[in-house]
Amino acid sequence: MKNISFEEISNRNSVPILSWDFHYEYVNELKAIYTDLKKVTQISNKFTWNDKNLEITERIKEEVILITDLDLKIVFASNGIKRMTGYREEEILGKTPKMFQGEDTSSDDLKEISDAIKLQIPFEKTITNYKKNGDSYRCRINAFPVFNLKGTISHFIAFEKQDISA
Repeated sequence: MKNISFEEISNRNSVPILSWDFHYEYVNELKAIYTDLKKVTQISNKFTWNDKNLEITERIKEEVILITDLDLKIVFASNGIKRMTGYREEEILGKTPKMFQGEDTSSDDLKEISDAIKLQIPFEKTITNYKKNGDSYRCRINAFPVFNLKGTISHFIAFEKQDISA
């Protein structure tokens, strides 16, 4: 039997410290997704949403989720909102998504969004939004009215992602 030194054993079973940082970030990201899903589920259960076709569990991993009430006041924003806009959820709760718009946001696009909301129909649009620091970014919005099991609208949900193709 070959004599194995302590150094050989420790090298074989060790993980470089740098990978611990990546692991820590990944675990924190998973915890944030889990927390977000828990909050969305609580809202869904409270208002008895019919959310089968929204694919929230899959989409929350790659997209920011914003939920507004019928007055378009933000009642939930997933943790990804900070990465995309610089705002924390606490800073935007109770405000409308108009807070992200500015001088280069197309009024034609906003009119189309407003019309879709009034008609209670889904829409997809890419608009110019603004971060907390004032920088603009292209935001792809895929939004839906959310109905409860009785067929009454209770909220709007938007899946948003920074569009880097432009």
